[in-house]
Amino acid sequence: MGVLAGYHLKLAGAAVTFLVRPHRLEQLSRPQVLYSYDDHSLKTYSGYDLLTDPARLEGTSFDFVVITLDGASLRAEAGVKVVEEIGRAFRGTSTAVILGSMGIDLRAWFLERSGLAGSQVINGLMGNLAYEVPAATMPVHPGVKPDLLAHADYAYRHPSPVGFVVDRTAPQVAHDFAVLYDRSGVSRCSVISPDEYKVAVAAFAPLAAWELLDWPAARDINPTDETWRLGTDAMREFQRLSVFGSAGLVASEQTDAETTLEFFRKEEERALPLDLAAFNRYHHGGKVNSQDHKILRKALSCGEAEGVEMPALRALVARLPER
Repeated sequence: MGVLAGYHLKLAGAAVTFLVRPHRLEQLSRPQVLYSYDDHSLKTYSGYDLLTDPARLEGTSFDFVVITLDGASLRAEAGVKVVEEIGRAFRGTSTAVILGSMGIDLRAWFLERSGLAGSQVINGLMGNLAYEVPAATMPVHPGVKPDLLAHADYAYRHPSPVGFVVDRTAPQVAHDFAVLYDRSGVSRCSVISPDEYKVAVAAFAPLAAWELLDWPAARDINPTDETWRLGTDAMREFQRLSVFGSAGLVASEQTDAETTLEFFRKEEERALPLDLAAFNRYHHGGKVNSQDHKILRKALSCGEAEGVEMPALRALVARLPER
């Protein structure tokens, strides 16, 4: 998320600085090579600055800070330190934060830990698919150029023109960031309502069912499969939590095994020639697996606190492997 967002913001004319863990410094100290599944060419990304110590944020000036840690990493000790340093550096300033971490009402937690004003912080997420090439093996579909892909550090695919999504929790911030991002000329930022963003987290339930099925192609999943139906039933229970309000209730009424599977099948077609099932195995089955599972367990505990029966979600969580 960080490298791809930085690449598109650089194309938009922004000066970009990465705050990275020390072990990432060597790789990012050289230009990054990106393989585009959109046009099957290599892009070179360079000209950014690097920081490794979050304490050095104090005294700096940025228009936007984009947080690209997953939700589990953000709440871990090192992540909390970053949040606190961001708060110390930018509290009372005009710097805006795009929180790209996923979780149930995670923005409220971030505001409390950082001390930033609500008018400074919006939620954001990736609209494109991106992965570290050396860390993943992807099936080669027609059109892909393996010789070029082998030379890349990262690869990405735009299933639609939208490469980034933000919500309107702070409308001026959302507008200003989208205007900047759109200047890239190759990727667009979509602005959605806070309700749309919040309820999207329930999609981790069918993704967990997909994981339990060992990531077959979506076209090969039977909508009557017991595991798949368990995942969509759990999604419906998830959407009915009070934190999602009326938007969650409306979404739950439209959720069923067939409709959810059809959504993923369409996403699979749009992602080609990047293989969506293989990408999800890499991303949701590995890279952010801890985040995904913690979100489902958090949803279950929220339901218990509300006195709501969630048998499908409880059964789904019970089947998840401990990692």
